[in-house]
Amino acid sequence: MTDIELGEAYTWAAARAAGATRGQIRRDGVRLGKGLYLSSAAEPDLRTRCAAWAPVLPDDAAFGLWTAAELLGAPARRSSVHVVLSPRLSLPRRAGLVVHARGIAAADVVDLDGLAVTSGPQTWLDLAPLLPPQELVAVGDALMRGGHLTADDLAARLARAGGLRGVVRARECAPLLDGRAASRPESLTRYWLVTSDLPALEIQMPVHDRWGREVVHADLGWSRWRVAVEYEGRQHADHDQFGRDLDRYSLMAADGWLLLRFAARHVDGPTVVVERCRRALLSRGWRPDSP
Repeated sequence: MTDIELGEAYTWAAARAAGATRGQIRRDGVRLGKGLYLSSAAEPDLRTRCAAWAPVLPDDAAFGLWTAAELLGAPARRSSVHVVLSPRLSLPRRAGLVVHARGIAAADVVDLDGLAVTSGPQTWLDLAPLLPPQELVAVGDALMRGGHLTADDLAARLARAGGLRGVVRARECAPLLDGRAASRPESLTRYWLVTSDLPALEIQMPVHDRWGREVVHADLGWSRWRVAVEYEGRQHADHDQFGRDLDRYSLMAADGWLLLRFAARHVDGPTVVVERCRRALLSRGWRPDSP
């Protein structure tokens, strides 16, 4: 606003007190909620929107659920901002804000670049009743990959979860989490395979040439039967990456590896992934009664 410095975010009351006219606020501000505005010059990403909300929230508020997951780097995008508050008779209601009552300890909230955000274990537990198991595993993998969740911290949080809604699913999925997964589709691919009746799966499996030298890594696979599984996202269409992939696949094929490649269209359900891997393993000598 001309000659008026209000920062990236401001309330209607603060802008008026600083001398801004109603017309100036309407022209400059992008309305986030009742009486709360974001400057049109600001990038309206999630981090900026949360920073705008923070000063007008109660002291015990923390960004949680899908908002916390996205801030912590997990694939959980939602348009609304989600906040958790300690239980009270009446939760505040504001357009653009979704408020959840949660009885959480101080240890379940972390400071993320100045924002109060539920911790990785708390965020994952809060999402457990709201996500199907495969998506919950994908979120957990991403939180582990980003350093916001460890197996020990998660076990400690689940130990004091009592009978919280979703805790049964959380306890079933916790052993499946692995931070080595590079993306949500890779997590989904692994989930379908580890929950099937196929043999125990190897993750980030080293592939050796005939002289025993490690030449490449496969996302997933079974070294005993020389079957490897790769998820291929859009980055594999890059010219340089495409050339490197050709080298990897040729080296693997030359040494007798059977490589199965999957894309986004294949991983939203188990049928294609599991059945193609089953056929590949059977072709290499695996039998369902194999140890």
